[in-house]
This record gives sequence, C-alpha cells and structure tokens, in this order.
Amino acid sequence: MPARNLPSTLQRSPAKAQRTYKKALASAEREYDDESRAQRVAYGALKHSFEKVGDRWERKPEKGPSDKQSAQSGSAARLRPKATAGGVDAEAPRSHLLDVAKRLDISGRTRMNKGELVDAIQKANRRKTAQARR
Repeated sequence: MPARNLPSTLQRSPAKAQRTYKKALASAEREYDDESRAQRVAYGALKHSFEKVGDRWERKPEKGPSDKQSAQSGSAARLRPKATAGGVDAEAPRSHLLDVAKRLDISGRTRMNKGELVDAIQKANRRKTAQARR
C-alpha cells in the first residue's frame, strides 16, 4: 500500500507502525470480504503495539490491548462491542496517561482521574489530527 493511501495519522507515524497496519490490513482483506471490517482488524493490530498521541501513532511502552474492545477476541468483539478509546492506551497506568497529557499540554490533567484523562487525550488527539489535515 503506497504511503498516500495510508490514513494521514499513519503517514506521520514511524515506519514500524505503517508496516504493522499494512500487514494486518492485507491479511484481513484476504480473510474477510468487508473493507470496513478489514480496517477495524488492522487498527486493532496497530493498537496492540502503538498508541495515538496527537496526530500520529507512537510505540507503547508495553504491548497489549489498548481498551476493553481490543481485549475481546473474535465473535465477542463483533457481537458485544465495547466503547473504544480511539487509539488512546486506556489500559496504561495513570502515570503514563499523565505523561501523554503533559506532552499534549492538557490543562487540569493532575486533577483528572484515569477516565477523564483518556477522554481529554482523545479530544486533544482529534484536535491535533484536524489541525494537521489543514
């Protein structure tokens, strides 16, 4: 997949993140006859090793599911979908989320609980991505 066909956030991300997404997408496209499902699978694979920070994907300190939806597998994920965290590593410790929030210059972060931090990071990520697309 040429870089121009990659989602813009991946175009600004490390080569390893791009390869992970491309390989997972190619495999899912062979497995499923549904483009949107293949993209969900590819993002799911990406989110096991990378998290969205601002307008790009960065390697996570530890591999693993990033939210309750990615922790599910197979038919459970399709039949009983859970809210996703939009690429934020919601399963990371609060200290890690505070560090990400600091890098994104989120005010009031030290008074936020873990759920509020995840929401604030998601919002900041969307804002940074929108700015980068202009």
